[in-house]
Amino acid sequence: MPFDETFAAVLFDMDGTLIISEPAIIRAWTAWAIEHDVTAEQLQGFHGVPTADVVRAVLTAERVPTALDRINELELAEVEGIVPVPGSVAALAALPDERVAIATSCNERLARARLAAGGVQAPTVVVTVDDVERGKPAPDIFLLAAQRLGVAAEDCLVVEDAVQGLAAAAAAGMRTLAVTTTTPAEELRADAVVADLSAVRFESVEGGVRVTPSAPPPTVTR
Repeated sequence: MPFDETFAAVLFDMDGTLIISEPAIIRAWTAWAIEHDVTAEQLQGFHGVPTADVVRAVLTAERVPTALDRINELELAEVEGIVPVPGSVAALAALPDERVAIATSCNERLARARLAAGGVQAPTVVVTVDDVERGKPAPDIFLLAAQRLGVAAEDCLVVEDAVQGLAAAAAAGMRTLAVTTTTPAEELRADAVVADLSAVRFESVEGGVRVTPSAPPPTVTR
């Protein structure tokens, strides 16, 4: 773990980073794609990108408003089976409110619904795509999260699972920790890569947050 430093704050992505929501997302988007004659190939490469940007990329402009309303409706209805990523509940619990934020490409209503379904308690600062003009891979969402916490962007650590999200963090000048919950490690350009949040420990220290490897479980001999 290359983080021999103290971070002012940790900014977590949500889907795939704090909660396992991919099955629910796939169900909603599959139903939407069938209804709108969109192929699976057309939807490739958009993981971590705001819903509205995906819809605009695959449909003509006149179809976007109705289609966007529909995918929002489907995603809000598909929250069954959402669970926390291993280690995510402990990670959030370890950090004081002034040192942590969630920065997600979801809209506000969907973010709250998914966190509630997954049993994850949100910190005070939750920044969604509703709060910015440009979604990931633009850096806006992470910059706003840092601003709301009152910390410098360059002193933040971003935790992400998606290529587009890591690009946004890099554009914001932030350090990055990637989890391989949805994307192979070889595709993730980050300062460090772990399987999930159970592999690291977040500790509140004087002046910020330290991130270290989790202690391995004790060896049991028989």
